[in-house]
Amino acid sequence: MSFMEFKEFITFLGTKDLKKTSNFYQNIIGLTLYKDQDVCLIFNINNQSKIGFCENMTVIYKDKSPIITFITDDVDEIYTRLINSGLAIKEKPKFNQKFKIYHFFLKDPNGYTIEIQKFLDT
Repeated sequence: MSFMEFKEFITFLGTKDLKKTSNFYQNIIGLTLYKDQDVCLIFNINNQSKIGFCENMTVIYKDKSPIITFITDDVDEIYTRLINSGLAIKEKPKFNQKFKIYHFFLKDPNGYTIEIQKFLDT
C-alpha cells in the first residue's frame, strides 16, 4: 500500500473575533494572510503549512490543549520581539531536557496556547 501525497497542510480552529485574531497573527506573530473567506481567515506559516481561524467554529481549549507550535532557530529573538510588542509572557524561554527542546509559551486572543520552539537534537 502506498502513502498518499499531500501538497499542503491547514489546521482550522474557532475564533470569536476575527479582527483581534487577524491582528495578533499578522502584526504580532508575523504571518501573512493566505485567504480571507469572510468568516474564516487562513494564514501562511510557510509554503506548505497554514493555520485558519473561523467564526463559525467553536473556540475549544483546555489549559494547554491544543498547542499551536511554531518551530524556529530564533527562539530568543522572537521572545524579545513579542515582549517588545507589549505581550505579557509568563515565562522566559527555557530548556526542556525531556523533549530536547528550547521553548516558551504564550496565549493568543482566543485562549489557545502558542509554543515557540527549537529542537535541540537535530
